[in-house]
Amino acid sequence: MTMNRNTDYGAFMEQFILPPVPTGTSPAQLPLNSLTFAVKDIFDMEGYVSGFGNPDWLRTHSAATSTASAVLAILKTGGTCLGRTVMDEMAYSINGENIHYGTPVNPCAPDRVPGGSSSGSAVAVGAELVDFSLGTDTGGSVRVPASYCGIFGFRPSHGVVSTEGVIPMAQSFDTVGWFSRDPVILNRVGQILLQLPNEKLVQPSQIFIAEDCFKLFSIPSTRVTDVIAASIEKLFGGQILQPVNLGDYVESKVPSLKHFMENDTNSEEFSIKSLTALSTAMRLLQRFEFKNNHGEWVSKVKPNLGPGISERVLDALNTSEEHIDTCNSVKTQLKEALAALLGENGLIVIPTVPGPPPKLQTETTSLETFRARAFSLLSISGVSGFCQVAVPLGKYDGLPVSVSLVAKHGCDGFLLNLVETLYPTLKEQVKIAEKLSY
Repeated sequence: MTMNRNTDYGAFMEQFILPPVPTGTSPAQLPLNSLTFAVKDIFDMEGYVSGFGNPDWLRTHSAATSTASAVLAILKTGGTCLGRTVMDEMAYSINGENIHYGTPVNPCAPDRVPGGSSSGSAVAVGAELVDFSLGTDTGGSVRVPASYCGIFGFRPSHGVVSTEGVIPMAQSFDTVGWFSRDPVILNRVGQILLQLPNEKLVQPSQIFIAEDCFKLFSIPSTRVTDVIAASIEKLFGGQILQPVNLGDYVESKVPSLKHFMENDTNSEEFSIKSLTALSTAMRLLQRFEFKNNHGEWVSKVKPNLGPGISERVLDALNTSEEHIDTCNSVKTQLKEALAALLGENGLIVIPTVPGPPPKLQTETTSLETFRARAFSLLSISGVSGFCQVAVPLGKYDGLPVSVSLVAKHGCDGFLLNLVETLYPTLKEQVKIAEKLSY
């Protein structure tokens, strides 16, 4: 099936119908029966070339001889695939703009970027072209487009969903994530990919509102924190809510971060220096791993890369091994520190991103503060390897608002169940907040 850019919001690289894989079970009994999905152009699918967002990659690689584990798991449980979706080149952007294949249209805000790098997967869900979709999240590539397109996006705990048959970006952070408009479907897909049994909801022990992180938010933070607090109070009681200064906690518990805090000159714009340092460590290790994965191919093929991407790839190719051990120490220390804070069933509430999606074709320099703030928030789960869900909370000034819940590594089922239970109440509170118009 050829793609029609007018009807698919520019979400698809290629549209086709891939029916469920027969397993001998009656289709009606399969958990994803009658649901449709789309797949980011980074997953192997037998007979198709994974394009990795770049025509030169597509040209220099062969068709896959097998299908990625995550895609196969969905096909075996009743899902019908409707095609492969557009992504940012080499998964190296959170914007969603692709100079070669066009920018998928954000159904929530057509004059704004859809977010990347899983741009087409998020747009396909937001535009109601599919029921759910698969993406990948290394530095924020599921969470960012989910927030920009007003849908749910789940980044699982690092290492719990197989990345077999997925082109690597940076293995220390790569995860297979997914999108949905509905928390029930989000959870159902999660049970398949995470290989979880049906579990009852476990009441959260503590919910920490990261007050310093909400100071990075460009909209009034009460528009989100009041909604969360009222919903939690209604369902679980207000006694489990607790404010936290996450930056101070991280700074005191992650001593290796001091190596990345020496050159902090962000005095004019509000920033959280420990989280800024965290994102510096994350991006350094990401560049180093990207170079190991793809440096040879880039040097040999000299691919045509779009603005922003080419500079990032060049930075990666010039990265040395210096400080890599320190980056790994930061990862270990952060994981231990946040696990101690959260205990058995605690959660942290943070903004997914610092504000609404930027306008299309915004100059890179204008985005610098926004990107820096975004990565300081995104690095919390990225570096710790914890699971995170981006939850849509309606609109503010006509643009999508998103909040994220972060849970301990391995608490993915707990987090998915919680969001499914919590969301109806959140929706009620959002309606009240929108009427009050903070």
